[in-house]
Amino acid sequence: MTDVIKEDQMLDCSGMLCPMPVVKTSKVMKELQSGQVLKMVATDPGAPPDMEAWSRQTGNELLRSMTEDGKFIFYLKKK
Repeated sequence: MTDVIKEDQMLDCSGMLCPMPVVKTSKVMKELQSGQVLKMVATDPGAPPDMEAWSRQTGNELLRSMTEDGKFIFYLKKK
C-alpha cells in the first residue's frame, strides 16, 4: 500500500498542451509556502518528462508521478 499524499492545492491542466502545464505549475508553485504540496493533473503525454525536468531545474521535489484513467498526476513539494 502506498502512502497517501495530502495536497495543499490542486491544479487541473487537462486538455492543455506543452508548455502550458509547466507554465501554470510554475505560477501556482510560486504562490505556495515552502513545504506545501501541489497536485497537478495533465492529459498531455509530454507532461511526465516535462515535470521531471522542471522539478530538477527548480529544486521543487516531485514526490510522486502516476497515471490514472488516462491522466497524468503529479505531487510536487515546494522547496
